Amino acid sequence: MRRALLILCACLLLAGFAWPDAADMLGKRLVAPGGVSPILPTTRIEASIARLPHRQGWVSTSAGVKLFWRAFDPGAYRLDYAYRPDGTQAGRMQFDLDAAAPVRYPGAPRGTVVLLHGWMMDGGSLLPWSLQLAQAGYRTITLDLRNHGRSGAAPSGYGQREARDVADAITALRERGEVVGPLHLMGVSYGSATAIFSARELGAEVDNVIAIESFDNAGGAIRDMVPHMLAKPPESMSQRISHRLLRMQLDDGALERAIASASDTLQLRLDRVDVGAALAQVPSCVLLLHGREDQHVPVAHGRALAAAAPRAHYIEVAGEDHISLPMRLDLLAPTVIDWLDNADPARKFCPSPLALALAQPRQARHA
Repeated sequence: MRRALLILCACLLLAGFAWPDAADMLGKRLVAPGGVSPILPTTRIEASIARLPHRQGWVSTSAGVKLFWRAFDPGAYRLDYAYRPDGTQAGRMQFDLDAAAPVRYPGAPRGTVVLLHGWMMDGGSLLPWSLQLAQAGYRTITLDLRNHGRSGAAPSGYGQREARDVADAITALRERGEVVGPLHLMGVSYGSATAIFSARELGAEVDNVIAIESFDNAGGAIRDMVPHMLAKPPESMSQRISHRLLRMQLDDGALERAIASASDTLQLRLDRVDVGAALAQVPSCVLLLHGREDQHVPVAHGRALAAAAPRAHYIEVAGEDHISLPMRLDLLAPTVIDWLDNADPARKFCPSPLALALAQPRQARHA
């Protein structure tokens, strides 16, 4: 019965009955994400966090946005983590994670790593990285960016406006004693662009930036991502219908109208959100990581960023895409931790990253 109703609805829509304008729908989604990603196992993540000692709260920014933060202290959390790459084929981000109340890390933290999540994610999505870096001796702090998670709503900035939020949050958290030692920023996708803009904003206050799967230009990233998302095989009858209708309406002209509409609403030209230009002005050491098989934000974005800032170190990872690469702690964590451990306090040089072991079988990966 449900299938028949869906087919009937589709026939009525195709016959000319009212259907929301696809360009308008997309334009509104580009203005604000409208929730947490359905591929994120939020309930399991929050249950894991509840079992572990941590601190959390809110800080207010100069733009009047309340940002949610969560901190983990260094310690031996006995992290047992495995990413299951086949899980995303079922429409979910699948991983196994187990950790325990930590044996306290001796002495002061080696520094603070502020972690910034991707579009339609939240700070909890970076729990594996929070614990992995905490085990290496770093205090880790996740921020829910504006319009995400438990933070307040405000006009999106595709990294530019969020950078001021991050700078304000770091100032407030430093005053509370949460940010200690050298400061490092680490981001994924949307959070990577935000980390780069934030590092430009904070200047010499930031020692290192690790940017995983960043876009180079916001407008260009939207033009790349939307067709790819619509080309993905739908997983249900309702998705098959909605995908077909969206593909019918979202031609190049409609996509351009959506980008223009979002730009007008945000009072921000998305084609002028230039991450590469910001990166060229960042004084801290920067490690860029991009999956060669990424079709959400194609590898051309990573290469453009590397070209814009020759001082940055760029690693292109074969066999990984936009979803899988940030989950590959087994592959990335040794390089990221070595990069942080060998940071020069005087900033006279940037460390050379460890070579990544790229020839890995595609199976469950443990950290």
